[in-house]
Amino acid sequence: MNWDRLEGQGKQQRGKAVYQWGRMMNDELSAMLGKYEELVGKLQEKYGIVKDEARHSVNEYKIIVGQLKQANDKLIKLHNAINKKKKPVQRTRNVKTLSAKK
Repeated sequence: MNWDRLEGQGKQQRGKAVYQWGRMMNDELSAMLGKYEELVGKLQEKYGIVKDEARHSVNEYKIIVGQLKQANDKLIKLHNAINKKKKPVQRTRNVKTLSAKK
C-alpha cells in the first residue's frame, strides 16, 4: 500500500469527523468542508493519486455540476415561460336540452 492511499484513508476519517462536527454545531460550511475532504480522501485511496491531483479532480467535478445546474435552471425557466404562454383550454359541454330527450 503506498503513502497516497494511506493519506487518503486518513483524509476520509478527518472529513467524516469535520462533517459530523458541522452537523452537531449546525454549521453547514463545516459540514460541506468535511464532505469535500472525505471525497478527496476516497479518490486518493481508490486511485492512489496525490492530494493535489485528487483536489483538482474534485474541483473539475464541481465546475461541471455547477454548469449542469445552470443549464437545468435555464430549461426550467424556458418550460415555465412556454406553459405561461399557453392559454388554458376551456371545454364547453355540448348540452342538449333535456326536453328533447323526453
